[in-house]
Amino acid sequence: MTQTISQSAGDTLAQPFRTCEPGSVGLTRHQLTAGLAEGSVRRVLPGVAVGGHVADSIELRARAVALVLNDDHIVCDRTAAWLHGIDVLLYQEHQIVPAVEVCALRGHEPSDRSGVDGCTRDLASTDIVVVDGVRLTTPLRTALDLGCNLRRREAFAALVAFARAYDLSVADLAREATRFKRRRGVRQLRQLIPLVDARIESARESWTYLAIHEAGLPLPEPQVWIEIDGVPTYRLDFGYRRAKVCVEYDGFEAHERTAEQRAYDERRRAWLRDHGWTVIIVRNGDFTGEALDRWIGELRHALRPTYSNRRF
Repeated sequence: MTQTISQSAGDTLAQPFRTCEPGSVGLTRHQLTAGLAEGSVRRVLPGVAVGGHVADSIELRARAVALVLNDDHIVCDRTAAWLHGIDVLLYQEHQIVPAVEVCALRGHEPSDRSGVDGCTRDLASTDIVVVDGVRLTTPLRTALDLGCNLRRREAFAALVAFARAYDLSVADLAREATRFKRRRGVRQLRQLIPLVDARIESARESWTYLAIHEAGLPLPEPQVWIEIDGVPTYRLDFGYRRAKVCVEYDGFEAHERTAEQRAYDERRRAWLRDHGWTVIIVRNGDFTGEALDRWIGELRHALRPTYSNRRF
């Protein structure tokens, strides 16, 4: 049966199709039933199938949803972010594909279809874009929605990532946020928008920057270049040039670096310390409790004023 399906359907089974319309991919209803039984065809969502060889993914599920929901349902939030190239998923969701997040336009019932996380939301026509046949919220609208919906540090990281990837300014975000009156989470969104800096390069760097702000400390400059003999040589995640203090995030990525890359980091940090810089390292897991207090305390101490007007 697998060979028969392959000959009749060709590569069309690489794309999701409605099981009520097997002829659209060159299958008879009998071939579809047999293919589902033997595994050469599998269900993606109720009413949608794909070739059994096609790997599960958010992109696949979003295209499947687009086949069975009408134009009053729009892919949104974290699913829309993923389709725009912004990863705000939990660590485990990179192995277990989450439900597709979809909002129904106001006046329509949210979807309760299996595999769909439905809600209702007010959207303007300018909030919607089509990507690979899927109707989803625009980068700007998606960023603002996540700024309201996610937990504070994840929300800030999402805003920064969209600002960086899509050249969104603080003014762009603030202007559109005025539409969000009385929406749940809007206070958080309005607090985070002025802090957005597109120079920040990763989610955990965003967490670091936000933690510094929430500790009541002055904000550092992101991506600071240190020159040696007039040549930009070393780049810091965050720096206070005048105080000669830098803060750097080392997370999971640090464990994936080669021995040569780790040795380079050690030489770079040794050079900085030898030239009067205080280097503060933030690692994965350093964002709560005593670990957070430790490096924030180090930073506070490093930034303390050293001048005294006492006379001896």
